[in-house]
Amino acid sequence: MELRVERRATANVPWVLVVGVLLTSAVGIYNLASASRPPSSPVWMSQILYLAVGIAMVIGVALLDYKVIQRATVPLYLLNIAALLALKVVGHTAKGAESWFVIGPFRVQPAEFMKLGMVLMLAKYFHDDDRPNQPAQGFLRLIPAAVIALFPTALVLVQPDLGTALMMVFTAATIIMFSKPTWQVNAALGVAVLLGVGVLWNDYLREQPEPRFTVIRHKLKKHQDARITGWLDPMSDLKGSNYHAMQSKIAVGSGGWSGKGWKEGTQTGLRYLPEQHTDFIFSVFAEEQGFARSLMLLALYGVVLLGGLGVALTARERYGAFVAVGICAMIFWQVFENIGMVTGLLPITGITLPLMSYGGSSMVSVMLGIGLLVNVSMRRQMFRS
Repeated sequence: MELRVERRATANVPWVLVVGVLLTSAVGIYNLASASRPPSSPVWMSQILYLAVGIAMVIGVALLDYKVIQRATVPLYLLNIAALLALKVVGHTAKGAESWFVIGPFRVQPAEFMKLGMVLMLAKYFHDDDRPNQPAQGFLRLIPAAVIALFPTALVLVQPDLGTALMMVFTAATIIMFSKPTWQVNAALGVAVLLGVGVLWNDYLREQPEPRFTVIRHKLKKHQDARITGWLDPMSDLKGSNYHAMQSKIAVGSGGWSGKGWKEGTQTGLRYLPEQHTDFIFSVFAEEQGFARSLMLLALYGVVLLGGLGVALTARERYGAFVAVGICAMIFWQVFENIGMVTGLLPITGITLPLMSYGGSSMVSVMLGIGLLVNVSMRRQMFRS
């Protein structure tokens, strides 16, 4: 693989995006230093290592010849598929999910990298399928895109990892919407949303005589069913399935406007928060830093997303534009779901907060995505429309 730097390319580095990512990552390490208190291991030190690896990945991917990435899309997608299949043979099971490879002291989660592989493959499909005289995407032309997205999503779902599978569906749907589908496709997506709401109402809200008729509720695992029930009725089972969700909301609310101060959070210090260094890291931040700084954190994510969308808008090639949109969608939906679940607005699904939550796979996969954004931006003057 060829690494090359051109003067025109380096002039187009999206510095606003880069600075936003670095500031958010620094805030994440600062917050992890409080979240990982004794007797827990100081995971913030490991996070610094993961960030360093991630920065190296950004530089390496940014300097790669753009066409090398494009040509490697199919092998990368298939490699990620193979990794998901291999989990059934040599995967490590933790918290009921067979989602990790254990390599010495490290755990690697292939699903995190599969999201990027899916984005690249969808971008290649829509780039190769470009038809100037037929700009709208109909049902038949979207079938391959649906297969590209749904096959790896199904492999992630059976691990089982419902949260990551949902993020992949939302990311793929965003990319498909960016492809300018026909009004019939948009109408079908609207109907699908309405059907989902109908199923939720029938299975959880509608009063029915016993035995109840349900569409999907009877197929869910017990903990998945409890999460949806707890979301719809936040005051139910506060000593059981809703305990952690309530503790998270107490932490977020008790932070007030200015917060309790670094390492002064009571919910964090007493370890009432579940997975406070990963899934519920925002609860730690909100309790200790308060509402004002939480808004500033959201503003940093806004800078990252706007920077990424700027890359999509200025990309001179369809492939790069779709890659940029897909990576922005991937980050947005994770931020949206994570903050929504820890504040009680959305069901708990076990989704990490990008650049803030502890984890090597999460950090490196997001930084690889940032590297792709930088690559597309640096080379936006090298292609003609």
